[in-house]
Amino acid sequence: MINGSESLVRSLEHAGVEVIFGIPGGAILPAYDPLFDSSIRHILVRHEQGAGHAATGYAQATGKVGVCMATSGPGATNLVTPIADAQMDSVPLVAITGQVPSGAIGSDAFQEADIRGITMPITKHNFLVTNPNDISRAIAEAFHIASTGRPGAVLVDISKDALQANAEFNWPTIIDLPGYKPTTKPNSKQVREAAALIAQSQRPVLYVGGGVIKANASRELLAFAELCGAPLVTTLMARGAFPDSHPQNLGMPGMHGTVAAVTALQKADLLITLGARFDDRVTGKLSTFAPNAKIIHADIDPAEIGKNRYTDVPIVGDLRETLTELAPALKAEFAAGNQADLGAWWKQCNSWRSTFPLGYDIPEDGSLSPQYVIERLGKIAGPDAIYAAGVGQHQMWAAQFVSYEKPRTWLNSGGLGTMGYAVPAAMGAKVGRPEVAVWAIDGDGCFQMTNQELATCAINNIPIKVAIINNESLGMVRQWQTLFYNSRYSNTDLHSKRIPDFAKLADAMGCIGLRCEKAEDVDATIAKAMEINDQPVVVDFSVHRDAMVWPMVAAGTSNDEILVARELAPDWDSQDL
Repeated sequence: MINGSESLVRSLEHAGVEVIFGIPGGAILPAYDPLFDSSIRHILVRHEQGAGHAATGYAQATGKVGVCMATSGPGATNLVTPIADAQMDSVPLVAITGQVPSGAIGSDAFQEADIRGITMPITKHNFLVTNPNDISRAIAEAFHIASTGRPGAVLVDISKDALQANAEFNWPTIIDLPGYKPTTKPNSKQVREAAALIAQSQRPVLYVGGGVIKANASRELLAFAELCGAPLVTTLMARGAFPDSHPQNLGMPGMHGTVAAVTALQKADLLITLGARFDDRVTGKLSTFAPNAKIIHADIDPAEIGKNRYTDVPIVGDLRETLTELAPALKAEFAAGNQADLGAWWKQCNSWRSTFPLGYDIPEDGSLSPQYVIERLGKIAGPDAIYAAGVGQHQMWAAQFVSYEKPRTWLNSGGLGTMGYAVPAAMGAKVGRPEVAVWAIDGDGCFQMTNQELATCAINNIPIKVAIINNESLGMVRQWQTLFYNSRYSNTDLHSKRIPDFAKLADAMGCIGLRCEKAEDVDATIAKAMEINDQPVVVDFSVHRDAMVWPMVAAGTSNDEILVARELAPDWDSQDL
């Protein structure tokens, strides 16, 4: 006979768990005793939020389920942000929390919090386990739910007495959940209708979202895109799903997307939407988004189809299977002589691309351009590296000025926009992919939220590299204050070129601290960081304070009002399409 804790650890082993990020505490403590003898690697983080983001980074980089563990009360509530973050970005995450003894639940016991109730709106599913014999089944179901269909976050909350009591271990060989049957095979009739619509379209655009990466469908996307011949855009969550170097890729759409990508969507007559959700950051003012376009929407989550935009041809199914079936259906249309000439459309798209390329100004005062730093980092580290970004200006510049050629090389908090994501996510990614260089591209604001995990990295031999884009400000908020609040900089000055000294802070945490302030030193500094592979490296890039992210579609406005360096783009309606 074993106890509930042993059943939990054995269940995690059966689920194929390689690593858990967590912190022990009273209610979860029984589980840590059998974990001591387990083959599972446990990484003791410095804050539960770090555990959650590390598990997310691990999952995003590897495609496996990430696992984090915390105790009851504040331990569990510290996981709320990374759980919400993972759920918003469809990341497979299982969070395991201890709970007070079942008899004390509801009594406001020490370190009690109703974490199941708290996380109900931000998880794909969650469990409260008070019977030790239910632990193995709950863990098996949690991993199944987190990793199938549209991936997401699942919480398993286990009472302390269930962990301590005797238990039977019965790992289920078959998971049968009557209310959970994700549709993976697309409807053939809908696929044929989509193919017919694509074949006759004069101005189609492939609108590619992060679902393509979640479905491991990048290879199928490449083949289908080349068959289709249409321009393609990759959302913030889809960077790397399709090579940036490919001539069909117009770049990223949205609030800070390329002019070509934003405008192609606006002027399209058909959007072939693959694993995207018509997010407000892409659509701008929804009522004015792609006003003349018919919509094909393929997604594994039926709840997304028609949620924000009417869909002419809905396709529910796994994107890999959908693209595999869509390709021969489109070939059949072409063979029957149904193929529109896209020459004029490509001429127009290429005109936008050449007229309004991504670029940036070099500061006149001789200070360091943040875009230049990130651009050089991408060139030197290369397309095989993994880049994890925080949230803000540096995130947008990293999305714009690093060329992504492969899936799972770009990690960021897209839907929730969580500051403090980068360092722990990079840590998790490096654990999952130790053979590649992992860079956290962080802002000085984001970095100060979770930099304690550098100590975790140093102690556990996780040699990530961190580029701090230090403009001593909450940069994106400052940009909005410049543009919309008459440069009234209320509470956005962090003074972080003086306090703290990031290089010394890195040294104090067992890392290598470097500093760079001049453009002529950027390449050498990055090269030096790349040469160090036995310790974490932190580089403090002191950059120009007033650099801004362009292009920009102001929140709540139409994509037609895209701003290019403070000036409205041309009147697109006046151009001959």
